[in-house]
Amino acid sequence: MPHASAPAPSTGSVPAPYAVCFVCTGNICRSPMAASVFRTLVRDAGLDGLVVVDSAGTDGWHEGDPADPRTDAVLKSAGYETGHAARQFRADWFAGRDLVLALDQGHQRTLRRLAPTPADADKVRLLRSYDPDAGDLDVPDPYYGDADGFVECLTMVEAASEGLLDAVRDAVEGRAA
Repeated sequence: MPHASAPAPSTGSVPAPYAVCFVCTGNICRSPMAASVFRTLVRDAGLDGLVVVDSAGTDGWHEGDPADPRTDAVLKSAGYETGHAARQFRADWFAGRDLVLALDQGHQRTLRRLAPTPADADKVRLLRSYDPDAGDLDVPDPYYGDADGFVECLTMVEAASEGLLDAVRDAVEGRAA
């Protein structure tokens, strides 16, 4: 399921949806997993239409490829939707995103360097910063490991996504006020 590159601009009194993009290296493991989990939370919270979720990679090695089969297997086994085509994050996408969530500190540095303005750089956050119990804020890349690494990745993503949902809900409600 390909994702739109940016939400439609706001027209009239209806604000544009709050746009969240998850970013990892190749956009085939961590970021599509995080997007699927968060999309489910958004839907379950009744925020469909108010929040849009997508994902990308800092690099374009896998553009057009589906998610890693191990990502899909872990998502399916946990009851999440799958269906994804990898793509690379572009600097001009900052204009259409409210929040850009890096899966590790390397991604965070890359995205902040890519940001056209300081305000765009401020949109970049680490996903695990939304998990109050997280020690290390990086979600390790499971690509070169076995299936257990993908399960661990999902556990970290789910733990951070609850806090992220609270922050996004507050931002959406703030827009409506």
